[in-house]
Amino acid sequence: MRYISTRARPTGTADSSKPTFSEILLGGLAPDGGLYLPETYPRIGPSELAEWRGLSYADLACAVLARFIDDIPPEDLRALIHRTYTPAIYSNGRNPSTASEITPLRWLEPPAPERGESGLAILELSNGPTLAFKDMAMQLLGNLFEYVLASRREEINILGATSGDTGSSAEYAMRGKRGVRVFMLSPHQRMSAFQRAQMYSLQDPNIYNIAVRGTFDDAQDIVKAVSNDHAFKTRYRIGAVNSINWARVAAQVVYYFKGYFAATGGAGGNDGQQVAFAVPSGNFGNICAGHIARMMGLPIGRLILATNENDVLDEFFRSGVYRPRATSETAATSSPSMDISKASNFERFAFDLVGRDPELIHRFWSEVDRGGSFDLSSERCFACLPDFGFVSGRSTHADRLETIRRTHDRYGLIIDPHTADGLKVGSERRTAGMPMVVLETALPAKFEETIVEALGRRPERPAAMEGLEKLPQRVEIMDVSVDQVQRFIAQHVP
Repeated sequence: MRYISTRARPTGTADSSKPTFSEILLGGLAPDGGLYLPETYPRIGPSELAEWRGLSYADLACAVLARFIDDIPPEDLRALIHRTYTPAIYSNGRNPSTASEITPLRWLEPPAPERGESGLAILELSNGPTLAFKDMAMQLLGNLFEYVLASRREEINILGATSGDTGSSAEYAMRGKRGVRVFMLSPHQRMSAFQRAQMYSLQDPNIYNIAVRGTFDDAQDIVKAVSNDHAFKTRYRIGAVNSINWARVAAQVVYYFKGYFAATGGAGGNDGQQVAFAVPSGNFGNICAGHIARMMGLPIGRLILATNENDVLDEFFRSGVYRPRATSETAATSSPSMDISKASNFERFAFDLVGRDPELIHRFWSEVDRGGSFDLSSERCFACLPDFGFVSGRSTHADRLETIRRTHDRYGLIIDPHTADGLKVGSERRTAGMPMVVLETALPAKFEETIVEALGRRPERPAAMEGLEKLPQRVEIMDVSVDQVQRFIAQHVP
């Protein structure tokens, strides 16, 4: 498997000149500023779907990821994956008896074919160490980084940006890892108290937190600027764990297969039945993995994208206009991990939408980088949008509160505000004959303030996380400045 950049012009060069998985694992952005994707998507046929249906999560991850990773010996890759996806690591779920499933499916409305009801379910993705779906990919990424760095006798300095969950997931995955330092940027005072405490209370010497006086998009722009400073990136061995890192997206593809099998009858189910997935989305990484699973041949009938008030992505799927917002236009909401107005991973889908034309992508994102927008509404490719299965919708603070209350009253389940966004929009976009699976974004303990507002009570949290907010915190607060961040990195890298 070889990889290409979304902005690379075809050269007709041999495959040997295109990077492998391990080569792009450590690099983040491509040298031309684009994002990496497989040169072609692997295709999974009906017979392979039938073979994969009964696999454990770890074995399914081996089967899926082997299609993207062919430069790590199979026995080593298998060992890394089986060390990652264990009940001990994903032990924070609501029901301990389902921990071995890693991503258990919870039916809110079980299928009732006799009544023409196809079912509504939550796919629990947030049972890992930081109670967020980001753990599903990040725990594997930590093990992959350590393995590849050790084999090359190298070190790496990870620079990332977080709107709330990526940061803690990355830090918990990388803490104590040999050859790895983490410099994580977050928007100052724009995350929940629990999210801040998860990150800032870590005292590991290889973890550095930087809070910037701005939004997530400001932090992400700093990461991209540093990554595009090739001299600095090379000198200080800068890598990435944000969802711009292809390995993150590839690992997330796995749970779409697992969720599909669970929603269509488990080991003895129907491999031809279509399933809809509702996905809360800010940076487009989570739902991009669903797009790739669908391109591989998984029978996904609909990918339902749910935004909060920062509805840049919803606007595009409704109108064809991609118009990132300025910092002053980015609202601070009660689903803060989605307070994003410039979706980094959207470039990957746009690349496929425009027929993998890097010239168009380069032109469009040159406009975006200058603070502009682009409009595909009159382009032929936009008429093909339904062929990719996407629909979208928007949720507000009032919607989140109402969805949290209704879900608790009707199903006896407390959900976090981001998952509420997904459930609200997914419920509006349900179609007959197609099971609806809502991807859970986080456990409600991470967003206690909103749960208290909605239900008048605190959500439960794992015993080990009681009193987390009272622990000493370690964080550097900075202005939105590429120079300041680069100086800080230089001061802390030998």
